[in-house]
Amino acid sequence: MTEGTYTYTDSSAPIGARVEDLLDRMTVEEKAGQLTGMWVGKFSMTNSSTGVDGLVEQTLDDVKDSIRTSGVGSVTPFGTGISPYNNPAVTSRIANQLQRVAINETRFGIPLLLPVDAIHGHANVDGSAIFPHNLGMAATWNPDIVRRSARITAKEMRATGATQNYSPTADVARDPRWGRTYETYGESPHLVQELVAAEIRGLQHRDASLSEGVAATTKHFPAYGGPMRGEDAAPVDVSPTTLQRVYLPPFKRAVDEGALGIMPSYNSVDREPVHGSRRLLTELLRGELGFDGAVYSDWLATEMLPNNHQTSDSLSEAVWQVLDAGMDVFSVGGPDTADTIVDLVESGQYPERRLDEHVRRLLKTKFRLGLFDDPFVHPSDASDIVGNLDHRQVALDSVRQSVTLLQNTDETLPLDPALDSVLVTGPNADSINNLCGGWSVVQNDSYRGSTIRNGVSLVTGDTTSITYEPGASITETKDLERVRSAAADSEAAVVVLGENWYIHEFGPRSVTGPTDEFPKRDQLSLPEAQRQLLKTVSETGTPTVLVVISGRPLVLTDVVEHADAVLMGYLPGKEGGQGIAEVVFGKVNPSGKLPISMPKSIGQLPQTHDRLPHPTPIGENEHSPSYDPLFEFGHGLSYADCSYEAIDVAQPTVGTNDSIDVTVTLENESERSVDEIVQLYVRDCVSSRVTPVRELKAFDRVSVPAGESTRATLSIDVDDLGVVQPDGTMEVEPGRFVVTSGGLSTEFEVV
Repeated sequence: MTEGTYTYTDSSAPIGARVEDLLDRMTVEEKAGQLTGMWVGKFSMTNSSTGVDGLVEQTLDDVKDSIRTSGVGSVTPFGTGISPYNNPAVTSRIANQLQRVAINETRFGIPLLLPVDAIHGHANVDGSAIFPHNLGMAATWNPDIVRRSARITAKEMRATGATQNYSPTADVARDPRWGRTYETYGESPHLVQELVAAEIRGLQHRDASLSEGVAATTKHFPAYGGPMRGEDAAPVDVSPTTLQRVYLPPFKRAVDEGALGIMPSYNSVDREPVHGSRRLLTELLRGELGFDGAVYSDWLATEMLPNNHQTSDSLSEAVWQVLDAGMDVFSVGGPDTADTIVDLVESGQYPERRLDEHVRRLLKTKFRLGLFDDPFVHPSDASDIVGNLDHRQVALDSVRQSVTLLQNTDETLPLDPALDSVLVTGPNADSINNLCGGWSVVQNDSYRGSTIRNGVSLVTGDTTSITYEPGASITETKDLERVRSAAADSEAAVVVLGENWYIHEFGPRSVTGPTDEFPKRDQLSLPEAQRQLLKTVSETGTPTVLVVISGRPLVLTDVVEHADAVLMGYLPGKEGGQGIAEVVFGKVNPSGKLPISMPKSIGQLPQTHDRLPHPTPIGENEHSPSYDPLFEFGHGLSYADCSYEAIDVAQPTVGTNDSIDVTVTLENESERSVDEIVQLYVRDCVSSRVTPVRELKAFDRVSVPAGESTRATLSIDVDDLGVVQPDGTMEVEPGRFVVTSGGLSTEFEVV
């Protein structure tokens, strides 16, 4: 039989038929190989036999040999911080090399999946467009720009040969102590689910062929954003109701949107390691949510069952546990894991029919991506596509829409771009690495972007004198007397404080320094050195603008009194300097709104807008407010605020399967146009179980021209107002509901 007669090679045949034809021909060894992956580079890991940490290196030659001998099905050769290969022209050639080995030197020529970490652009590849991290993207409250940024990310990935993205992050961040807060779209399940859906549409290119997109891998199922103590990967102790109401909605939306992949979290949930939980990965994810794609392990998560969770006494038992739970692909398992899978099947411990289920899901993904028909890329395209001007423009627009004006005493902002003199100071004023944040490699970029110091130079006049003084590192002051003198001689000062580059639990130490230094889990306030710098500038009487560059909401209670204006810049990426400076100097009217509450103190936590009501046994006046952050969820000022004039519902009575339209009238009496984020919050007045005091249920970004009024109509699905029942199901209960927006409220009734 010639290759041309195989059904799986026939591009006109249905994908299901192609999958079954190929699967029927494969040996157990070939199936096992498909379920394992490798990386290229040096990676820190624990030896499962000795328990000793160390760097493990896998070279390109190692990977090629493993493709030939073990048939590994996926490889991450670039697109991570551990790979030595970052140049886009080089990465595309490497991708082609690896695909040629898989296609020409294995029995069935099964192409590889090439997954990468591209969570805010293809940011581990030189010259790429780097967008704000997700918390900043969430501050835009704009699903369309999230979709466009994801579409660009997919284009840049495919140009380099990458075909799977470990994104979007569907985690709901409920504790800002957590070091991965910046990877999330914030604290609201509704906001998170809408932006996750938009990102999936962009990555998988819903408006065209999936062969032009990449496989979205939604992570980290089901409740990574609620670890104890805010400690990364710590156990999650969450009620079934909170799991259903807070953490699962974004994953359900991802499944409904057609996400090709899901990645479990490292945590245990209800004392079950998620990677080894059949209840979570099969009964919940596949049974209740209806997911039919592939489940990919987080890196080294299988090894964590014996090494950390201690729910197995060997790696072999851990492999069996995760397979039985419903996990499909061991993202970095390599040949050793493939051999273990073969042993489990041949010894009768794991049925081959179940092995086929895992492989079937993976092969279907490869067929849907078009890899069997053409897995190769053109290196010249990579250089033209990655980080081109159009892509960088969208990244800049994202920054412009995300910057959030928290405070503006006496209308200090915007500053006049024709000022005679400006001081720019602070540890994050001239650092592109800190603007980009973790999961980024920009040291060797030919285009490194603009720092805030650069941005101020771009937007001010030719006659403006700009003085730069570092003033402090993240944790130590630097010549404050020079700063004091420069501030006194300047007409305005821009002080840029906040956090530095980090991933996970504020590491790794080799990059960030000791873990007992800021940023760290138990400190949300700025270090003393940064506070001293701000106070030094403020004491001169010079109008002082504080810009916060941070991956999470910091405690600024004792800081804002020393600033005339405060801007939250998040981690804005390579275009951050220009975008933030344009807001400071009035070229752009700020429109960002907080996607997460900013507490007054770490002792206040948790502080989320959707708090639950509760009794006050000795009187309400005896309790401090349950929700009283420094800056509320959804807060954000503008240089020309809209007024909310009216709110109306189209149908005062609706059925449980209906939707309800709410119309808000906005008026802009200023001389500047405004992009206003209309936010609708709903309260269930009486319910069988305790429901939030208010919950975000709809939002829209609305442009209101200067001197005009606008009516915005938003729709709420009544299905979204359900109450979690004791059996875990959601049921919409008849009764009265209050909807609020911009200080106005109205009611409707569900019958």
